[in-house]
Amino acid sequence: MASPEIDALTQALSRLPGLGPRSARRAVLHLVKKRETALDPLLTALDRVARNLATCSTCGNVDTTDPCGICTDPRRDDRSLCVVEEVADLWALDRARLFPGRFHVLGGRLSALEGVRPDDLAIDSLVGRVAAGGIDEVVLAMNATLEGQTTAHYIAERIEKYPVRLTQLAHGLPVGGELDYLDEGTLAQALRARRPVA
Repeated sequence: MASPEIDALTQALSRLPGLGPRSARRAVLHLVKKRETALDPLLTALDRVARNLATCSTCGNVDTTDPCGICTDPRRDDRSLCVVEEVADLWALDRARLFPGRFHVLGGRLSALEGVRPDDLAIDSLVGRVAAGGIDEVVLAMNATLEGQTTAHYIAERIEKYPVRLTQLAHGLPVGGELDYLDEGTLAQALRARRPVA
């Protein structure tokens, strides 16, 4: 039987996404067995992040500096701004290294059922960034859900009076997807977004 401290560590790890109680126990056993090569570096990294964690006052990203590394990167294109729902979306797009511009994290999406209103999101600060000028394109990278599309529509209405090109991510068939496995909404979007064969 494990000590209360090891049980507490196991319970803490089991609350992380993707880790249940069994996976957490295996992770704790690995950390205990490999104390010098796994546990100590993990503790050091967690301590550094906990002491330096900050939310970027410009874009809403989570980093250890404010402004974040993306906002201070001089290689980024200041004229393009990609709007995402959550930090995880920003990290996914940035990991792909396909968008050279800046980001703006809303902190969620509009949802009448969950009581999330425009004031609960970073929409006013987004409008402020657009109103300040210097942005040519705003890319709405909302999730392909009803709430995501409602949020995109609301943002489009809020910034339509500014001289920016407004675009959104394409939705439709995934690469390697088979038609008989796709839901009707995905198929409908793919049909609406069809384009000529080159």
